[in-house]
Amino acid sequence: MAGRFEILKDSDDSYRFRLTAADGTVVAESPTFKHLKGVMDGINAVRENAATGLIVDRSTANRRAA
Repeated sequence: MAGRFEILKDSDDSYRFRLTAADGTVVAESPTFKHLKGVMDGINAVRENAATGLIVDRSTANRRAA
């Protein structure tokens, strides 16, 4: 079973989405959007860019030598 995008509506009537793995683990969560169309555009952008996105390791960028 593949992962899925879950669309959520917050108490302030904004929307967001959550990408979950097949086992239910949350992989990513979006910022909030004012409109449902924005959520759908965000999901489509993730679908289009995730497979071809570059990996940039910034975890050591601010590390100082001891």
